[in-house]
Amino acid sequence: MAMPDNSQMIETIAPASQSNTMTRDEVRQRLIREKLVVIIRVTDPNDIPPILACMHKAGVGAVEITSNTPGYQNAITQARTHYPDMLIGAGTITDISLVDEATKAGAQFLVTPNTSADVVRHAHSLDVPVVMGALTPTDVVNATQAKADIVKLFPAGAMGTGYLKDLAKGPFLNTTFFPVGGIDEHNYQQWMQNGAAGIGIGGALASPVSSDEEAETLIVKVSAMVETLKKYPVKEAK
Repeated sequence: MAMPDNSQMIETIAPASQSNTMTRDEVRQRLIREKLVVIIRVTDPNDIPPILACMHKAGVGAVEITSNTPGYQNAITQARTHYPDMLIGAGTITDISLVDEATKAGAQFLVTPNTSADVVRHAHSLDVPVVMGALTPTDVVNATQAKADIVKLFPAGAMGTGYLKDLAKGPFLNTTFFPVGGIDEHNYQQWMQNGAAGIGIGGALASPVSSDEEAETLIVKVSAMVETLKKYPVKEAK
């Protein structure tokens, strides 16, 4: 695999050229069908294009670029241009100002580490879904009452799969959980088996790629995960 020309991705394109042609519910349902969101958080924006190219080739349908990644807005805009068949979202959206930044750049969904009714309300006014961070049962209730589209159990790894099972197969049977944190190619199936509707994975899949060999290895690994996830039923929780 020839490494992509990074200059294609770092050249600025006006955010106004992007539009979200999918409704909030259509994006939400696609995220649930995909079952995997790859989270890109890097310190050098030039690392983003090779990672995106690998994810696309591996069949990943949803990618989140975090707001604390330098140049994240431009990266989202460029990704929407180069990969129109992928869902491109923004992560680490903690307040309304970041909602506006991300959506103006073309983000099709937003992901938060925290529980915020204001973020959901504002994002929904723009017809954009929110994958909202929650950890405790109270957080989960607050997120669902705020009409979060998906509940991101975070940081999931610190709590373990048994904790997810107690929530998802106990008092929150009708909640759509995407655990994030501490998940990788070795344990993701355990999370799916214990109540996850989908998962978010960051550095285990989205580390910088510096050679064709590294790219091919990553593509093979991620492709296998994408295929395995297809075997799990789609949880169309409302």
